[in-house]
Amino acid sequence: MNTFEHGLARYLDEDVLTFLRSVKIGIIGAGGLGSNCAVHLIRSGFANLTLADADSVDPSNLNRQHFVLAQVGRPKALALRDNLLAINPAARITAHHLHVNAENMPALFGSCDAVVEAVDDPRAKKLIVETMTGLVRLVVGASGIGGFGRAGSMTVRTVRPGLVIVGDHRTPCDIPNPPMSPGVGMAAAMQADLILKHFHTLYKDRT
Repeated sequence: MNTFEHGLARYLDEDVLTFLRSVKIGIIGAGGLGSNCAVHLIRSGFANLTLADADSVDPSNLNRQHFVLAQVGRPKALALRDNLLAINPAARITAHHLHVNAENMPALFGSCDAVVEAVDDPRAKKLIVETMTGLVRLVVGASGIGGFGRAGSMTVRTVRPGLVIVGDHRTPCDIPNPPMSPGVGMAAAMQADLILKHFHTLYKDRT
């Protein structure tokens, strides 16, 4: 164990951490949802992540995404990999600076145990859900994370076995409801919490 993992072992026993380190999580999108969810997952003991995003860090991202000013202009997936390794240097982070599509998605994420849908485009969201549900154990998406003042309206919706969506399920990110750090961050934390609960429960059921 490194220093980070020794600290985490204060809260989760070593056998649980060993199991969580074996779980492979895919994150499609490294923006507001993906970057913050990834940080929560790393801090929770997961250590095997595959990231994919075609964008680079823009100044307009810094209000809600887990990047710093010095990373503006860098590919998001690569910058996020560095930030995650700064938390846990022993983590295994595979980062792809590319556009995920129907052709490459199964090869990139088919070996994952769970996938986080963390993209903006509704068509891409639909594609991820249709492609990955059933191929992996769990897909966790988000819908309705725009604006602020909606903490009480964010809920977890189980669409069907293996597919869970978080958010208020109605408020888009647009000019009247801009993407802000508290709302986006809450949704990302909910996604990570669902994954942690799922695999912690799986571990307990196996022991």
